[in-house]
Amino acid sequence: MPAANPWSSYRKISTQTAPPGQLVLMLFDGALRSLDRAQAGFVCLEIGERNATIHNNLSRAIDIVRELNQSLDVEAGGQLAETLRNLYNFFESRLVESNLKKSRRGIDEIVPMLKQLRDAWFSMLNGGGTGAVLPETAPTWTANSLQTA
Repeated sequence: MPAANPWSSYRKISTQTAPPGQLVLMLFDGALRSLDRAQAGFVCLEIGERNATIHNNLSRAIDIVRELNQSLDVEAGGQLAETLRNLYNFFESRLVESNLKKSRRGIDEIVPMLKQLRDAWFSMLNGGGTGAVLPETAPTWTANSLQTA
C-alpha cells in the first residue's frame, strides 16, 4: 500500500474543517493558482502539452468560479450577491472563451479582478474591512460587456 501524500491529507482535512469564509478564500486561491498554471502552459513548445496544460487548468478555474457562483445566497446577499453573480458569470464566459481559443486575453482580463476580490475577502476575514467589496460606482459585468453603473 503506497504511503499517503501528506500535502493531500492536509488539504483534505483543512477543507473539511475550515469555516465557510475560509473555504471561499481557498476557492479564490485555487482559481488563481489554476490560472497561473494555465498561463504557464502558453510557453510550452510541444503543442499537445501546451493545449492539455491550458485546458486542464482553465477547466479547473472554471469549475471553481462556478462553485463560487453557486454558493451565493442572493436573497440574503441582496445587490452585492447579484453583482457578484454577474461578475462570476462574466469570469466564466471569458475563461470558456480563452479555453476554446487557447488565448491569454480572458485570463489576463480577469486575474486582476479575481485578485482584488480575493484580497477584499481576505481583509474582511481578518477584520480589516467592512465586507464591502464594491466601490460606490460599481462596475456591472455581463457576459458581453463591461459597463459602469
